[in-house]
Amino acid sequence: MDKYISREEAFKLLKKYNQDRFHIQHALTVEGVMKWYANELGYQEEAEYWGIVGLLHDIDFEQYPEEHCKKAPELLSAAGVGEDIIHAVCSHGYELTVDVKPEHEMEKVLYAVDELTGLIGAVALMRPSKSVQDMEVKSVKKKYKSNNFAAGCSREVIQRGADMLGWELNDLIEKTIYAMRSCETEIQETMEAEC
Repeated sequence: MDKYISREEAFKLLKKYNQDRFHIQHALTVEGVMKWYANELGYQEEAEYWGIVGLLHDIDFEQYPEEHCKKAPELLSAAGVGEDIIHAVCSHGYELTVDVKPEHEMEKVLYAVDELTGLIGAVALMRPSKSVQDMEVKSVKKKYKSNNFAAGCSREVIQRGADMLGWELNDLIEKTIYAMRSCETEIQETMEAEC
């Protein structure tokens, strides 16, 4: 790990370039999911670091959608963020906007879960509970197969992410539901307090 940015500094940086509630909530969701995966996959000591990468992964998306993952290095460097985080952030745009390949397991997880958290979140909004707490894999798979549902969430990227990790798609979905359950309440509280 290069130069470390604190979680508090990372959240301030996120909010400097993102005001839209949807984008902030997505960043918080990916942060929580990344921390859960770090703990699940044996990287407990790096959980905060994985979370910060998740928090900052879309730093440039709201203001520079046409330069997504291309503008991020400039914004992050200006804030003193290390090259390792910059590489990780950019790697989730691999073969979409940039040629930065996910190398570390953390980067592969980010690549796999970014679009998937959006899809699962959209499925949750359709449920009476509006929550992932009572969600099952089959509910997500049903919507996954419907290309018109949450059309902005690329099924191809989700599948490619599962393949990168060497996981079955159902396993990736199931784990990501568990990960989203672990942070759902905290995210709701943060959104009420901060946005």
